[in-house]
Order: sequence, then structure tokens, then C-alpha cells
Amino acid sequence: MNRSSSYVWVILGALAWGASGLAPAAEVPRPAIGAILKDCRDCPALVVVPPGEFKMGSLEGDPDRPETPVRTVHIAYRFAVGRTSVTTGQFAEFVAKTGYKTEKGCGLIGDGTYHLSPDNDWRDPGYGRPAHDDEPVVCVSWTDAKAYVNWLSHVSGFRYRLLSEAEWEYAARAGKTTHFPWGDSAEDACRFANLYDRSAEVLKMPWPLPACSDGFARVAPVASFPPNAFGLYDMIGNTWQWTEDCYLYEYPEWPVDGTPVEVKSACPLRSIRGGSWGTRVERLRPSWRGRDPEYRKNILFGFRVARDIEPRGP
Repeated sequence: MNRSSSYVWVILGALAWGASGLAPAAEVPRPAIGAILKDCRDCPALVVVPPGEFKMGSLEGDPDRPETPVRTVHIAYRFAVGRTSVTTGQFAEFVAKTGYKTEKGCGLIGDGTYHLSPDNDWRDPGYGRPAHDDEPVVCVSWTDAKAYVNWLSHVSGFRYRLLSEAEWEYAARAGKTTHFPWGDSAEDACRFANLYDRSAEVLKMPWPLPACSDGFARVAPVASFPPNAFGLYDMIGNTWQWTEDCYLYEYPEWPVDGTPVEVKSACPLRSIRGGSWGTRVERLRPSWRGRDPEYRKNILFGFRVARDIEPRGP
């Protein structure tokens, strides 16, 4: 079998689905690093990401959103990451096939402010038109994202989930150590990401604009910009992406193995990463951290899936 990074590795869920649930990992062939996976008809395409080590965090965080302490994270396992954010069309398939109920209400951006609209939702997120199937789904909460990945696990027979914060930053950096994933210049941002720039001046947000234009006043179809070195699209910009972690003001001493930060009590805030079409350029660094309640829905918030290839942690 050709094991090059350019082929599509299609494994039907029936091959992995046992009578009692998810099949043991040993029963499933492990695809090569860089392979593209599509586990079922409704499953998003994934890319297999290699193990590796990186410096997580930065000394440049906002006072109320520190990115410290900077620490070395060692990810000793391969895992698969959605090539793009989950699209409106993919989320619509989930809702149609499960009857999953979502509620109206979404935070919108414009005229220099954020405001809550009780009438908008993921189907009509406030663009002045319905959302297109090839755009990243937005106006979905962390809870909605979790319901979607649980459904994918059921229909595919593989363990789908959200990325941990550490996995997300590792995947966004894709081996780079520069200020931004594309390099050190903010003025190059528009070539690589959909952000708040000259194209989005109509939003009238109260922060400086870079002297460039990405061509999109609002959301862009997924994969409108070049992929990073891991073959992942829109890790930075277009829409924010929910992660699994409970947000803590500073990183805890542990874990540093790629697994998510969890707490025993109720989690008030979840970490969200990546920036969006309404985000200022300085917040497009891969280490920048957002945090919001898991019930929050926003026109800028979407999510991306991950899938286990090898066991995580010790």
C-alpha cells in the first residue's frame, strides 16, 4: 500500500466497531504521519500529526490572559486533527441525523461592539444571510462541540474529541518558533489568515488595523488560505476554536504531555484558541489564549476535531 503523505486513508467505521463499542487500538491499522483520514461519510477529513516537543506559551500575554509559565511539552503519540474547522454543512448533518437541539442566541460583532442577539444561531449567525455549508460553523457552544465529537465517535467507531490546549498550540505552530506561524511580520498576516484588517473596516472595532487586506470582510470558506506545515487549514484566523481544557489563569505544573487540563469541580471557563476574522493581528500568535464559559455562543466561535491514533499520556 502506498503510505505517502498525499493519499487518502479511508477506513469505514465498521472495521473498528465491535459489539460492545470502540475497538481496541491494536485491532486498527495505524496510518502514517501526514496521511489524510476520512473514517465515515459524514466524518471530517483529518491529518495525522507526528509526535514532537515544543515550547508552549509566551512572555507576551495580556495581563489578564497570561501565557506562562513557558514550559516544554512533549507529545509522545501520533494523533489526527481536522484539516479544517467543522463546517456548517457537517454540523447540519449531525443535527439532522440525531435530532440534536440547539437554542437561539448568539453574540455578534459590529459598530465597534459585541452584543447578544436572541434571534441568531448557527444557521443564521448574523452575516445578513444564512451560513454557507463550506463555512466554519459558528454560534456553537463548547457543549455543542462535545456533542458533535461524541456522535462522530459513535458513527465511526473511533475516539473523536476536541484538541487539548497543548495539542492545539503544537498543531498551530507546526514546528515553527516564530512570532506568528508564518513568520515574525504582522504585515504578512493577510496572506495566511482571515483577520480584522482593511477588508473588515466596516466593523469599526477599536483597535489598529494592519496595512493589508485578506479579501474577506467577514467569515471565509474553510481552506481559503494556505495550510501550515502539518497540512492544517485556518489554525489561525477565520474562527476561534474551542479546546477541551478547563482554563486556568496560569498553566499548572502538570500536565506537560499533551493531555488536557482538567479540574475536579465545575469548570467556569474553557480555553479557546486561534483568533478569527474579527480579531486584531497581535492576538494571532499561536500561544494567545482566550477563555469563555462553555455555554457561550458567538459569531466568531467554532471548533475543530481531533481523533486518537495512539494512547495519550503515560
